[in-house]
Amino acid sequence: MTSEESTSQRIGRSVREARRRQGMDQAKLALVANVAVRSIHRVENGEPTVRLDVLTRILSALGLELEVRRRSGG
Repeated sequence: MTSEESTSQRIGRSVREARRRQGMDQAKLALVANVAVRSIHRVENGEPTVRLDVLTRILSALGLELEVRRRSGG
């Protein structure tokens, strides 16, 4: 992770890595999460405009969760 990597890019990288570790392609994950393949693509590419409910379905399908915490130094 670089210091210039945005939060949405970090989430996307984590989703892609988890999907690949579980041996799924984007179409399989979309089916399991009940979202469009386009949504998987957008999340994995770090697009910041993905709806929160779509993101949480994707994360849930991968056994992941979103955690909100105070930024360090903030």
